[in-house]
Amino acid sequence: MKRKKGLFIVFDGTDGSGKATQTGLLVKKLKKERHKVEKIDFPQYGKKSAALVEEYLSGKYGTAERVGPYRASIFYACDRYAASNRIRKWLEDGKIVIANRYVTANMGHQGGKIKKKSERKKYFQWLHDLEYRIFEITKPDINLILHVEASIAQKMALQKRKKSYLKDKKADIHELDLKHLKDAENIYIEISKTIPNIELVECMVNGNLMSKKDVSELVWNKIVNFFA
Repeated sequence: MKRKKGLFIVFDGTDGSGKATQTGLLVKKLKKERHKVEKIDFPQYGKKSAALVEEYLSGKYGTAERVGPYRASIFYACDRYAASNRIRKWLEDGKIVIANRYVTANMGHQGGKIKKKSERKKYFQWLHDLEYRIFEITKPDINLILHVEASIAQKMALQKRKKSYLKDKKADIHELDLKHLKDAENIYIEISKTIPNIELVECMVNGNLMSKKDVSELVWNKIVNFFA
C-alpha cells in the first residue's frame, strides 16, 4: 500500500456537538487558502454501504444495548470500508481529507455500552484490528473530538433536519437516548486522554455553548502545526 501524501483530519463527538458545522467551516477556510480539500460524512446515508447502519439506527434490530457494541461496530466499519479506496486516492493525490465521523465514532458510541474498563480495552483492540488490519482503512493524522455536554448536545441533535430513512420517527435510537449519549460523551473524554492523535476540543464555557467562530479557532489551534 502506498504511503499517503495528504493530510487526514477527523471530526467526532456526540450527536449535536457541531461536527458538520465545524467540518464545513474548516473546509471553507482551507479552500480559501487554496488547499486541495475533500470532505466525507459517515455514515454515508442513502448508500448501500450504510443500509445496516440505517436499519440499526431506526430501531429495526431493537435497542442499541440489545444490538451491542460488536455487531453495531461491524455495520459502521463496512460503510467506512466502502469509502476507503476513495479516501486513499485523495490522500495519494496530496489532498486534505476531512471526515465528519470515523473510527472514533464507534469507540465513543459503542464503547460506551461497555461498563467494565478491562472489557472496553479489549473492545478497542478488537475494533482497531477490524478497521485498520482487516479492512485496512487509512488512519487519520488527527482526530478532533468536539465536546458538548450530552443533554445540550441532545437538544441540538433533535433540532436537526430529520433523516429520510427514519420515516415517521423524529430521531434515531442514539439521539433519543440521553443515557447512551452521556456514556458516549464520557468515552470520548476518556480516549482523548489515553490514545495518541485524539484531541478534545472543549466547546462549552461555564455551561454555555461557545460560538461557532470561537470553536473553529480552537480547532485551528489544534491543527495549525500541520501547516507550519
